[in-house]
This record gives sequence, structure tokens and C-alpha cells, in this order.
Amino acid sequence: MTAPQQTRQDVTVDFDIYDPALADPVDVFQERAAELAAKGPVVYSTAHGGHWIVTRYQEIQEILRDTETFSSYPNNLVTNDAFGKFIPVELDPPEHTGYRKALQPIFGPARMKKLSDSIRTVVNELLDEFARDGEAEYISAFAHELPARIFLALMDWPIEDAPLFSEATNVVLFGKPVGTEQESLEARAGAGVQMLGYFEKMVDERRANPGADITSQLIHTEVELVDGFRLLTDEELTRMFFLLLIAGLHTVQGSLAWAIVHLVNNPEQRQQIVDDPGMIPDAVEEILRVEAAVVPGRRATRDVELGGMSIAAGDQLILMLCSANRDDSEFDDPRHVDIARRPNRHLSFGGGAHRCLGSHLARIELTIALEEIHRRIPDYALVESDPPVFHATSVRGCARLPIRFTPEG
Repeated sequence: MTAPQQTRQDVTVDFDIYDPALADPVDVFQERAAELAAKGPVVYSTAHGGHWIVTRYQEIQEILRDTETFSSYPNNLVTNDAFGKFIPVELDPPEHTGYRKALQPIFGPARMKKLSDSIRTVVNELLDEFARDGEAEYISAFAHELPARIFLALMDWPIEDAPLFSEATNVVLFGKPVGTEQESLEARAGAGVQMLGYFEKMVDERRANPGADITSQLIHTEVELVDGFRLLTDEELTRMFFLLLIAGLHTVQGSLAWAIVHLVNNPEQRQQIVDDPGMIPDAVEEILRVEAAVVPGRRATRDVELGGMSIAAGDQLILMLCSANRDDSEFDDPRHVDIARRPNRHLSFGGGAHRCLGSHLARIELTIALEEIHRRIPDYALVESDPPVFHATSVRGCARLPIRFTPEG
């Protein structure tokens, strides 16, 4: 860690990650992130009571690895203490460790790889619904539906409940459209209560009638926690399910959208993928790098020096993973989308104790989706009169993306 060279006033910026103006056009967020990084590895915003913004790869990696100094609660700038903590992402070791171990085998690479055929079936079922039409609203028809259906299949929950998840997660992430901050807080709380009620219902059903699904496995498996071996409580289960839902839907949705936009804007790279589908796994990693969806939060547990700044105990920080992924000290020509980039040590899945459990599933979903899209409707284009609609919060993504293509068949 370096000694402080500047004061907080020297690096104070006008930046609010929840500002709707950061969403459109799509490049504006990255442009602002680059401006912050140019000002320093750690800068300060007065928004939301004041917080630090960490912009560079080295400092972010340091934070991700040091759970004693940087607590993962709260993980967002806008939070509701009455709602409680997301499990396990907002718990610190050693409390975090047992929950993580309980989830790790469920989302391990071997188990996720076995799902490949099922995921490919879902991808093609979704494509079947619009591939002959020559046009589609890609988010509602595909990019949102794919992770939603995979999540419901994993949990063995009714597929017809997908709209409930869509509406509730949107409110939890984005608040009330055109509402005040207080109205958004109230809306988030209401949506959270609604979802917790749904999860409680699922827990009651699987406790009485267990199956081979993830829900049943988590309910009926004893876990080694700080207070000993025991079954998870209803509250622990519902908070865990909420995290799995939030983490799995909008992140994959955003990456699926950014892939389309990037490849439309780079037709020669798209043709490379069409000609050689074996390039797709590397292309997926590059899409994940250049448009990291999540901006996680941390809280300093003690006074610490970071990136030349003095951080006080209790200060909140947010980590600009997308900015770290464009750090020229770590990546050659980082602003160039290179679908054959290797190595690609991006931080889009975080790092350390809280590295994303769903990374293997996300990679498989994205890879298979791009394989089948470029096999069946490879000449897709954006609709000039109806441009994409992006959103920018702590989980960035795309809400609407109309496309046109040559109808299949």
C-alpha cells in the first residue's frame, strides 16, 4: 500500500452509479469510468452519504482478497437494513465459509457441464419461438428468458412463475421507475417481502416432499457453520435463494445483450465466430471483460491506506470492475474487443472468498447461446429506429434490444 499523496478533496468527483444518465448511450458508463480511473485509483463521491470509488485492477484485487479489512456488507450503496443480508455474499469469513461450502458442490464445474445438453435444449426452444419471424425483442424473447428458465429448472420451481421473478428482481435492482429515492426504497422492500414469501412457500413444499433438485438438497443437507453442524433455517434458505436469483438473471441477461451489440459493431469478428465456433469460449471471456455487469460494494473495517488515499473505518467503497478490466497495466490495448484474447484475467466474477459461485454456469449459458444464435440467425442487426435501452445501477444491463435477421427456414 502506498502512502497518501492527495487529500479526499483532490479526488472528489461528481458520480452516482444510480444516475439514469449513465445508461444511454451504452458507452457513456465506460467513458465515465475511464475518467474516474484517469483521476486516480481511488476517488471519492459525495453521493449516497459519501463513498470511495476504486477504479484500478491492483487496488480492486487487493480489496477482493482482504476480507478482514474490507467487509462485504453492505454490498450495495442503496440497502435496507430491515431486509437483512444476502447469504453468503454479504457475510465475511469465517461466518461466510460454511454457506459457501454448502453451495460450492452444487455449482461446481463438473455438475454444470452435465447441464450443457439441457441448456442447449432450452436455447433452441427459445430460438424456435422467433427464428422464423425475422425480428424479435431479444431481451424478453431470449436474453431474459434463458437464465430465468435455467434457474427455475435448477431449483425445480414452476416455469410459469418466471414473470413474478422478472418483475420483483427489476424492482429490487432499479427501484420504482421515475420514483423518489424513498419511494424506490419502499418498492424494493415490498418486492423483497413478496419474493421471500414465495421462497418460504417453496421451502415448505420441499421440506414435506423432497426431490433431487437443488432446493431439496439445500434444505435437507446439514452444513458446518460457526455454530456447528446443522440444517439451514428457513430464513437462511430464503436469503440464499434470493441471492441466487438476483445474481443469475440480470448478469447473464446483460452479457447476452452486450455480445450482440459488440458483434454487430464488429462484423469481421462475428464472421470469425460463424466460421469457427471454437472461438466462442474466448469471445465469451472478452465480452465478460469489457462489460463487467456488477459493481460490488465493500466497507472498511479499520483505517487503511489504499491507492494513495486514507480510508477511514466505516467508509463505504464501490469497485468498478469494468474499469479494472480496462486497466492498461494489466491488459494490452484494453479498450479493443479482442475475441481471441489470451490470457484474460478479468475480474468480472470478482475474486477471493466471494468469487462468483455461478461463473461456471454463466460461461456455459453464454457459450451455448452464442453457438446456437450464430448457427441459426447469424446475420442479426440492430433496429435503427428502435435502439437498445440499457440501465446503469450496481448491476448494469440491458432492458430492451430489438433485432432483425433473415428468417430461418
